Amino acid sequence: MSEITGFDELRRAMAENSEQPEGPARNARAEQLLAQAEKLNVPLAVIEALGHQLKVYNYSSEKAKMFVPFARLLRMWDERPEDFDEYEAHSLHWVFKWMSSGMLDQPHIPLASVEKWLGEMEHRYRLAGHSERAVRSAEFSVAAHIGDVARAERAYAAWLAADRDAMADCHACELHGQGWWQSERGRDAQALELWAPVLTGEYTCAHEPHTVLASSLVPLLRLGRADEARANHLRGFRLVRAMESMRGAYADHVEFCALSGNEARGLELLAERPAYFTDDGHPRSKLDFMAVVALLMDRLTELGLGGQPVPGPAERVWNARELAAHARGEALALAARFDERNGTRYVSERAHARMAQRALVERLPLGVRSARAVSAHPVPPPVSVPPQEPDLAALLAEARRQSDTLQPNAVEAWAAVARAAEGVELDARDRAEIADHEAMDRGPEGVGLFERAAELYAEAGDPGEALAARARAAYVRALTGDVDAALTAVAEPYDEILALYAEDGTGVRQTASVLMGRARILMRRVQQVVESRGDDELLADERQGAATPGGEAAPDDGPQPAVPPVGGPSVGSVLAAAEMAAREVLALAEGRTGEDVRLAARAAEAQAMLAELAGHRGDVEVAAELFARAAAAFVGAGLPWFAVEYEARLAGLAHHLGDPAETERALRAALEHGGPHLEAIGRAQLHLQLAEVVGGKGLAQEAAEHALEAAHWADEAGEGPTLGAWARQQLGGFLLRLGRWAEAAEVLESALPDLNAETHGDGAVVQTQWWLGDCLSELGEHRAAAERRLQAADIARHWPEQHDHATLAHLAAESLGHAGQHADADRAYARAGDLWRSLGNVHGLVRSLRARAWLALRPEEGPEQARELMASAVRECETALGPEMADEDARQRLVAELGHTRRQFGDLLARTAAEDAEDDSIRAVLEDSLAQVAEAIVLFASLGADALDSRTGAELTAGWLEADLSRPARAAARARAVLAAYGADEAEDEVAQARLAEARQLLQVVEEQAAAQADEQPAD
Repeated sequence: MSEITGFDELRRAMAENSEQPEGPARNARAEQLLAQAEKLNVPLAVIEALGHQLKVYNYSSEKAKMFVPFARLLRMWDERPEDFDEYEAHSLHWVFKWMSSGMLDQPHIPLASVEKWLGEMEHRYRLAGHSERAVRSAEFSVAAHIGDVARAERAYAAWLAADRDAMADCHACELHGQGWWQSERGRDAQALELWAPVLTGEYTCAHEPHTVLASSLVPLLRLGRADEARANHLRGFRLVRAMESMRGAYADHVEFCALSGNEARGLELLAERPAYFTDDGHPRSKLDFMAVVALLMDRLTELGLGGQPVPGPAERVWNARELAAHARGEALALAARFDERNGTRYVSERAHARMAQRALVERLPLGVRSARAVSAHPVPPPVSVPPQEPDLAALLAEARRQSDTLQPNAVEAWAAVARAAEGVELDARDRAEIADHEAMDRGPEGVGLFERAAELYAEAGDPGEALAARARAAYVRALTGDVDAALTAVAEPYDEILALYAEDGTGVRQTASVLMGRARILMRRVQQVVESRGDDELLADERQGAATPGGEAAPDDGPQPAVPPVGGPSVGSVLAAAEMAAREVLALAEGRTGEDVRLAARAAEAQAMLAELAGHRGDVEVAAELFARAAAAFVGAGLPWFAVEYEARLAGLAHHLGDPAETERALRAALEHGGPHLEAIGRAQLHLQLAEVVGGKGLAQEAAEHALEAAHWADEAGEGPTLGAWARQQLGGFLLRLGRWAEAAEVLESALPDLNAETHGDGAVVQTQWWLGDCLSELGEHRAAAERRLQAADIARHWPEQHDHATLAHLAAESLGHAGQHADADRAYARAGDLWRSLGNVHGLVRSLRARAWLALRPEEGPEQARELMASAVRECETALGPEMADEDARQRLVAELGHTRRQFGDLLARTAAEDAEDDSIRAVLEDSLAQVAEAIVLFASLGADALDSRTGAELTAGWLEADLSRPARAAARARAVLAAYGADEAEDEVAQARLAEARQLLQVVEEQAAAQADEQPAD
């Protein structure tokens, strides 16, 4: 560390240290600076260094250290108050409040000492002439901490009644404390009303809205306002993440995760701050932190995850159960120390209550990824009933009801029958049905069981159902990829069922089952051909007359593994065979369904097969109509869950046909029809598609809600890194569109680790970085915004089309400039300018030159470089506006660009007029500036009403320049021109109102200027 030799150098060093992250390193630097200050032999230098040290201690985990520098400052004040300037005298009285709360937070300081200090604060504030508002606020904190509710209420009322003065906490901090008390007293709604001005940004400070956002989380959950709680968590955690001193607010976010079903995110939060487990400088916040750690660990243990490794104190490896015990012990030990000091049980009671909380929301999706997987929440156990023998007859009746009506849980119902029937002698029919449904549950491994079921059906005297079971066994072979063997296996049951049905030896239902099994196999063959040859070849074959209109298959009874390409029959014959099979099912079932749900389902599935075949032929409209018919048939039969796939397919076709309304309807219908039976991955896909559709209509709020659901269900399905990343990317984009910058940034940052060029395409990665850069820019995090935009530009530079690259380079330059990295910004603007030039984009080129001109006004550059760059921007516009430009719209845009460039040139020239220059020199610069602005006025005037606001803005600038040049009459004329420019209609516009107000102000100034000039004229 270099030696500090002067007071100004010390002040610069302290200012630089204030900008460093909170923590021990900043504190150590403050200690070094105090040692350096003491060598300067300047009392005020020591006072300021002590104040700096006190401040960094207060905003760190080493709060206990601040009492020593304060005691020294107070002694210096008592001995030589004249050594303190006005600011340091104010600061000394200000930090009395820190001492009061700081003593309260340290259980080793006796309560009598705290009360004595409160009296000392009141005495000194009265001597200094300050209001008692801050004193009553401090008294309230003492009373609330020890649980003296009556005294706390009195102090609270006195606090609010006292006058606000320079010693009162800022509005944001006061509202936080007032709302906290309302929430403590069970008045959550009133708390949120008090916090509203802070949450909306009306009142802010260094630590607000950070703490209000954190404090609002559990009250919002208790009030059922979960969406607001989620938003406040995403906004607030972003603010407290890097602030070491905010362990209490950090604990509120961990608590929120534990109470909202976000245990995995809670673990991530613990992993980010390992020092919080052991830092002892602020016992009160450590108590808060360890209490919510215990709460989170208990929650994990309840979920059956007590043995799961979790982040904890660094000395060992922890599981959830062990950390719960450790954290509870630490929290209660700290609470006991406070209670011993306070003479009450209040702190321990609050700690117990906090750790005993139950989840307020079973699962609140946040939209952000969780790197640490937590197992799915267990289903609550059913209410216990006295043990009794299973009623097998009732189970059989229920299983038959469910299978006859194609209920989603029919297979599970038959499994219950099988368990209850162990050791019981059943007839052949019962055993056949049990084997049949067990085979369905096994999927590709069920062939043998289907064959066994066929034997049992035959033994039971139902040859039709036996043939249907054999057809199901054949279809399972097709699912494994052996379609030829499946067709061979189904041929005999197919022939036999037709003969049997013709002889009235079986019913329509059994016959339809065999016909549907054969049709499904033929549709699998179509799928094989499509996968091996593609739809283009199908269409080519169709044009040769190989097939006629047809359809597509409903969901299979098992998984759909990939099928290797096959040779064999022509495409046309494959399509024709499948279509004939589907129509055969339709011919059999239609008109005979009646109340038979199974037959109605066969007919609907056949319609869907025809729809798919029409799609393969390229007849999209017919396919859409048939899918709609199939979905409606399933719904009409009381089987809406079977309609989900076909509504989803219909949505895709409607999108292809350019029918967004039908696309949206079909997606909403699919979600509605699926209900609780829809698998997580299907739900995620539907929500994501719906987000894109409604987002395209400009409904960003609803789109964000669907994207949030998509992210949640993708995570539940184990597809977080793939589909979940897509959903998070879209969610971030919609939140950005809604102006919810902090939430969007948090979501986009969580999406980026999973997004990659191989899975999602580099375009998605660039778009995410781009959006994130926009969010960070809006949040004032310009250095980080520049990094994101440069990373995106680095990917985009490899693309054939370079417009995105140029735009990102330009945006990165803007961020670098705002971050104070002016040299880097100039290089980035120059790079963007080269790209704009190569693209022939004059507007981008001109704007990059203008930005560089303003950057060049830095003292190290000098005004000449700035003027040359702005002149270059003018020349580029004028060159582009040459006689060969025929496009009138393009010409008008360029005229406007030139007008803005002239206007900015004038502003820039005026800025270069040095205050210490000779009067003639200043006047010459102002004349040049006025000439540029006058040119801008002419250009804007040529564009008519479209450029009215631009023209009046330039006119006012020219008026002020005229006034600076002591030409009040000309200035007044320009002001009056602005007043006359706006009619009654335009005057309602916000910009117009601002222009008119400025024109009136200019008129008043120049009238006073003219009067002063008249007074200076010698009398005749």
